[in-house]
Amino acid sequence: MRAVKTVISAAGNLKREHADMNEELICLRAIQDVNVPKFLQDDLKLFNGIVSDLFPEIKQEPINYGTLEESMRTVCAKKNLKDVDGYINKCIQLYETTVVRHGLMLVGPSGSGKTKVSVAPVTLTAALTALKGQPSVSGGVYETVQTYVLNPKSITMGQLYGEYDLLTHEWTDGILSALVRRGAASMDQEKKWYMFDGPVDAVWIENMNTVLDDNKKLCLSSGEIIKLTDVQDLAVASPATVSRCGMVYLEPSILGLSPFTDYIIFHYFINLYGQL
Repeated sequence: MRAVKTVISAAGNLKREHADMNEELICLRAIQDVNVPKFLQDDLKLFNGIVSDLFPEIKQEPINYGTLEESMRTVCAKKNLKDVDGYINKCIQLYETTVVRHGLMLVGPSGSGKTKVSVAPVTLTAALTALKGQPSVSGGVYETVQTYVLNPKSITMGQLYGEYDLLTHEWTDGILSALVRRGAASMDQEKKWYMFDGPVDAVWIENMNTVLDDNKKLCLSSGEIIKLTDVQDLAVASPATVSRCGMVYLEPSILGLSPFTDYIIFHYFINLYGQL
């Protein structure tokens, strides 16, 4: 039901943005925008075959992301990253997923570009921040993105969410609860992204279920409930958690070997000329 709701939300956004668009085309684009990011390259062939059977007479024009794509490529140049088309497409898919989901996961093996897509901030967050105030492809305008990156596996659950002291019975805030409380109280229009840069763990991710759900509430063991404003593998994550999140799957094949070989050759000549 959550997956169906996401497709309906995406279709609603498209209908508001393009009131005169054919409704079958709106439905097709919504299904693709929600599902394509989570599929492997081999899965896409099967998915495209199913979609072509469901919408046999619908011809879809390529979407022009204009300033967003241009900003992403500019950021890649500044960050000394190779602006591979497959990588840029994944950045765009991540952006489209943030429009319809307030919680999502970047998954995939090492070497697929997960870190450089959004963390630190890199590529997407920097591109969106650079476009502040300009009209967005999904309606509205682009806003500055503030990122808060933490590794949930490097600290205890008490340090992450907060805990009571067993001796004094005093409540001590956790890192996440302090960040979310400050973000919820903020009156500006900037987007706040709380990024857990680390492996999914059955303990800490289950405590996020109420945040990822439609009510968007962080429930602490102190009894406090913080309401959010509108804003590598999942082996141990339960279906309840996965169904609450948008998924963007990245794989090394979208990058190829060119970015790595160019990087090695570049540094080889830098070191060579440095020695000369």
